Amino acid sequence: MPSLLFCGPKLAACGIVLSIWGVIMLSMLGIFFSAKSAVLIEDVPFTEEDIRDDKNPPQNIYGLYNQVGINCFIAAAIYVGVGAVSLCQVRLNKRQEYMVT
Repeated sequence: MPSLLFCGPKLAACGIVLSIWGVIMLSMLGIFFSAKSAVLIEDVPFTEEDIRDDKNPPQNIYGLYNQVGINCFIAAAIYVGVGAVSLCQVRLNKRQEYMVT
């Protein structure tokens, strides 16, 4: 039977730590972008045409804020998946320690 074990215990533990950090950081960024934090205006991808061509410029910028916030939440969900795979690897490594070859 083929083994699903593809990384060692230290790499799996590192993956869990990085996933936890990534989920916390990206979730907070997603919340702050959704709340339209003025501090994050430099990270919103808009051009002068977005402001000049729109009749109601704040709504266009707010839409971009929401899009970046959604992107942060999607990235946080990917980190949850990576954390789940890392957790499975830790458990497979623990089971491998007790198996006799």
